[in-house]
Amino acid sequence: MPSIFQIQVSPKEAATPHLLILKVARLNGIPKDEITHVEILKRSIDARQKAVKINLKVEVYLNEVFEPKAVDLPQYPDVTNAEPVIIVGAGPAGLFAALKCVELGLKPIVVERGKDVRARRRDLKAINRDHIVNEDSNYCFGEGGAGTYSDGKLYTRSKKRGDVNNILKLLVAFGATPEIMVEAHPHIGTNKLPAIIASIRERIIEQGGEVLFEKRVVDFSIKSNQIVGVELHNGDQIESKKVILATGHSARDIFKLLHKKEILIEAKAFALGVRVEHSQQLIDQIQYKTPQRSEYLPPSPYSIVKQVNGRGMYSFCMCPGGVIAPCATSPGEVVTNGWSPSKRNQPTSNSGIVVELRPEDFKAFEKHGPLAGMYFQSSIEQKAWHLAGETQQVPGQRLTDLVANKISNSLPETSYKPGLTSVDMGEVFPTFIHDIFKQGFQDFNKSMKGYLTEEAVAHAPESRTSSPVRIPRDFKTLEHPQIKGLFPCGEGAGYAGGIISAAIDGQKCAEALLK
Repeated sequence: MPSIFQIQVSPKEAATPHLLILKVARLNGIPKDEITHVEILKRSIDARQKAVKINLKVEVYLNEVFEPKAVDLPQYPDVTNAEPVIIVGAGPAGLFAALKCVELGLKPIVVERGKDVRARRRDLKAINRDHIVNEDSNYCFGEGGAGTYSDGKLYTRSKKRGDVNNILKLLVAFGATPEIMVEAHPHIGTNKLPAIIASIRERIIEQGGEVLFEKRVVDFSIKSNQIVGVELHNGDQIESKKVILATGHSARDIFKLLHKKEILIEAKAFALGVRVEHSQQLIDQIQYKTPQRSEYLPPSPYSIVKQVNGRGMYSFCMCPGGVIAPCATSPGEVVTNGWSPSKRNQPTSNSGIVVELRPEDFKAFEKHGPLAGMYFQSSIEQKAWHLAGETQQVPGQRLTDLVANKISNSLPETSYKPGLTSVDMGEVFPTFIHDIFKQGFQDFNKSMKGYLTEEAVAHAPESRTSSPVRIPRDFKTLEHPQIKGLFPCGEGAGYAGGIISAAIDGQKCAEALLK
């Protein structure tokens, strides 16, 4: 039987198998010749001291042969003729709900407004190069959801929501690197995730499920408070008394439809701000406390939280070695987000830096009821679009100029392909948010010496951090309290905050509707 140890080693030792064996032997008093293999189970970086260390959980094999453990998929049945379940949205919540439906013997019919994961690329190219926004196919909409082309980060703090390892194992079985089961902050990368998403879809179809692309839901068919189906934009009707609504945080038309039909929804707190880009080398220097990052260390991320004027200002969706992307979902608005390739080997890093918002911040839009936050969010995006020249360029400002309250005379080249227009962020954001930024970035610099530099550039806005609306559901049944058979799910319903938590919520909704 192998033994399990918790150890701390240097980056070089962690990356070099024979050195790791020597370290394990020395730390645990084991003759090195008896160690046949050391398997790393978990890995995290400790950069709190000047000498960076790697924390490892290892499985040590003594005088026995190591055989890698295969990660297999469940035995999915054929569901061609099974009871149908409509799943609206093919993001992680929708796809993992579909997989769980198949596993449970139900037939998923996944309805996605956007295109398949590969066809989406043409529309991403169009928004980057030609500033053309396809309202149904963009960085937020399409197979795989927002996370597919905006990073694929798998870290979640939502350990109590469900079995995180189960989701990771499924992703590995569908083609992800097994490293995601080892790293403390796992990441697949925008270049690798599309093939995994396509494999999930192919398995759903192989088992008798359906995945329909470019089919936008425009109405819900309801009889006596029981959902009985959905209507598509082309007039087609799909019937089922079980509907999982997993449309993502940017499906404003769905929020409006629910409100119009007087189906209960609620305003929800969210956060909004800018996306800040630095050179990756600078972030490595700050975080690793060394002029040059070791070849045995990955590009460094950062996470920072400050309280400013009674509100939280914090980093969100930090992308080491990544780029900033245009994520608008409608013409007449601009939105930023970030992503990294699997190797995180771009020369720049970026992170959303956002301020927490409260319902009282949306008083100017209170006539919209539970949609007030959504209209506030939209107003910032539209204002930024006008200020930046009514293209997919975004307002930009050097961080030092933002703090000094002056327009930047020039802007360095950034990774944001559509380009920047020099704008005072005070024109984009309400005064209370702008004031928090001016103080907050100075506070950031106290914790990360060198963060506040004229080479760092704020891009506005980072506004799609989470849904501004919650679609309520019963705590136990996960069913909408007003409409029987309707299961609000994932980020768009307000019950998840990333790929992993959305996937877990999708599984939970599939299990709930079977009951």
